[in-house]
Amino acid sequence: MQAARFDACGIPAEVVSVSDITRPIPGKGEVLVRMLASPINPSDLSFIEGSYGQQPELPATPGFEGVGIVESSGGGLLGSFLTGKRVTVANREGGNWAEYAVISAKQAIPLPESLTLEQAASFFVNPASVVAMVEKIHQVRRGEWLLQSAANSSLGRMVIRLGRQCGIRTLNVVRRSEQIDQLKSLGADEVLVFDAAADDPEMFVSKVHQLTNGGVRCAIDPVGGIVGSTLARCLNNRGRLLVFGSLTGEPLTIFPRTLIAPRAQIEGFWLGPWMLSQSLPRKLRLMRRISHLINAGILTTEVCESFPLSRVSEAIAVATQPAREGKVLLRIGDAGR
Repeated sequence: MQAARFDACGIPAEVVSVSDITRPIPGKGEVLVRMLASPINPSDLSFIEGSYGQQPELPATPGFEGVGIVESSGGGLLGSFLTGKRVTVANREGGNWAEYAVISAKQAIPLPESLTLEQAASFFVNPASVVAMVEKIHQVRRGEWLLQSAANSSLGRMVIRLGRQCGIRTLNVVRRSEQIDQLKSLGADEVLVFDAAADDPEMFVSKVHQLTNGGVRCAIDPVGGIVGSTLARCLNNRGRLLVFGSLTGEPLTIFPRTLIAPRAQIEGFWLGPWMLSQSLPRKLRLMRRISHLINAGILTTEVCESFPLSRVSEAIAVATQPAREGKVLLRIGDAGR
């Protein structure tokens, strides 16, 4: 079969290429999935660079998320039930940028036919992260402020739309002023421009405290560096910042009094381990909630461009463009086959 592979960590567009490898065989409790599509997520790029939370076993195939058809089972009732069904492929080990992938049957979640291929491919990572952070961990209340950086990202736009539906007031941080009107049209309550290389953090923190009447209880940050450190200074009494990424590759720098005085906290969020900690009934409720919100247009994923697997290096180059709006999608297989 064909698969995207890399033999050494490095710049993703340079180290990833398509190779012929042996098709995997599912073991007991596993299923073989014929992949249809997989998005290029920041976690995939970090995995290739070697800066993700887990290191690849080289040579490796990227791809933590995607959609496919279960072709066969290695044994077990669940695998037999899933055979022939279209499923979301939540692959904790990577491997979805290939014509076939083997995963645990427990990681294959049947998808409703109402979802388009694009929405099915991006069903899990961003939508589940949004619901987990906003509704489950922060439990943001109606009328309360939620502060987020990288607000123009696919995930950031989902947060804005969810906030509009649930009555949550979103305070959104972007790097460019031309993004303000776009996010306002989605339902953003406030949009602030903050460029870590040019803007004064003191003025930004003062503005946030002024807009929110003393700071926020809930904040999320995938950026790190100066941006994440500045968001931490915007927390009010017992406020909490969830850090779920490190787009800058830079550490947070926090003065201890920033946390001590308001009794605030900074906490890391990683979807995979969080999902493992949830009971089966909670997972099923989460999946139903995500399906409802996607069908309602709240947690939809914008796709800016699609590429066949054979053009994976070109797809990665587009996915790493800073001004890009929407996901880049790898179309791997034929949905009608």
